[in-house]
Amino acid sequence: MIKPLLFVLVLTGCYLQGHSQLKSQAQAPPAPQSPGSQQAGTGQLTLTECYTLARQNYPLIKQRELILRTRDYSIENASKGWLPQLTFSGQATYQTQTISFPFKVPGTTLPEFSKDQYRVQAELDQTIYDGGAIKRQKELRQVEEGIQEKSLEVNLYALNDRINQLFFGILLIDAQLQQNRLQRSDLQSAADKIQASVTNGTAFRSSLDELKAEVLKTDQGRTELLANRRAFTQMLSLFIGRALDENAVLESPPPTTAASEVHRPELVLFDFQKKTFDVQERQLRTGYMPKVSAYALGAYGRPTLNFISNEFGFFGIGGIRFSWALAGHYTKKNDLALLDIHRKDLDIQKETFLFNTNLSLTQQNAEADKYQALIGQDQQIIALRASVKNAAGAQLENGVITSHDYINHVNAESQARQSLSLHEIQLLQSGYNTKTISGN
Repeated sequence: MIKPLLFVLVLTGCYLQGHSQLKSQAQAPPAPQSPGSQQAGTGQLTLTECYTLARQNYPLIKQRELILRTRDYSIENASKGWLPQLTFSGQATYQTQTISFPFKVPGTTLPEFSKDQYRVQAELDQTIYDGGAIKRQKELRQVEEGIQEKSLEVNLYALNDRINQLFFGILLIDAQLQQNRLQRSDLQSAADKIQASVTNGTAFRSSLDELKAEVLKTDQGRTELLANRRAFTQMLSLFIGRALDENAVLESPPPTTAASEVHRPELVLFDFQKKTFDVQERQLRTGYMPKVSAYALGAYGRPTLNFISNEFGFFGIGGIRFSWALAGHYTKKNDLALLDIHRKDLDIQKETFLFNTNLSLTQQNAEADKYQALIGQDQQIIALRASVKNAAGAQLENGVITSHDYINHVNAESQARQSLSLHEIQLLQSGYNTKTISGN
């Protein structure tokens, strides 16, 4: 009997990681309720619903609101660069020498200046022209917010692969349970017939015991399958944030066609990252532009603007300030070259991603072709095994073969039917893996 050990090994890591992340939501709704607490847990659940619920329930989705709020605050802060900037300052100094007059004017007392000087001032500065620096800052904040949001989308999209493995793992177990019931029915029917023969003294008790032991072995396999199904259902319940009991029914999705183009969120992320370099280049160019602002300064101290007075007093000054830093031109060529290198590096990363994605798609298409061929062979094998089993049943009833021989034929047919179920689920999952890999 084929057991879903491969799925268990693959999904154990997903379960532990998902459980540790979801456990941190104990104080934040929505949290998974106990099994049976929601009526929806016993209804049919589609693969698309699992995708949606997993995204809504995953803790990382909370970052989206933080990203939007961060963007709004950053853009608002950049816009405030056009508001008047008020600066307060003060100083107290002592100097070794002041202005002194080397002559005397008859009838006039020349002033003497103190060596200790004081000033408290307030300066108001209003930007008139900044070369587009504030505009570039706002553009950069918007692009950075886009990168963060698309990075979040990439992480959320990775949930689809985990959901695929859990969902199709449960479907495979359901198919195995169905085959387990058919196998048990065949064995129990044969045991009932042998029971009558034993009662009539035409068959040995050992033949009946062997059939009963095989029935118990089939029940044992069912117990193991049900335990695996409960484990898978619990893991799926953690991901989607909905309580699912062991009777939850999953609706098998329809077959899907192979995708021809790649539409993964990573590609959008690459585009936003490239926009960053474009904005940075425009930002570099604004750094080479002149800056013009108007300013007004009011102060109180000693000395004032009246340089021949040694008294404390108020004074002020205002005007237009012009500045043009030319040092950036020295590194302009290298800065632009660095940005071009970053662009090319990003193009290489995008090209590598597309190469690996197309490689995975090619592998999935090859797997789908393999499963289709195996399904055709499985159907032929089942027809032959069923014919042999039916003949063996008649031979067992007539005492031509032993119960051990009949059990072998029943198990051979069961093995063939399980192989068919496995390959059908694998073919279906391969199609949805292709959709997930291609982003369609």
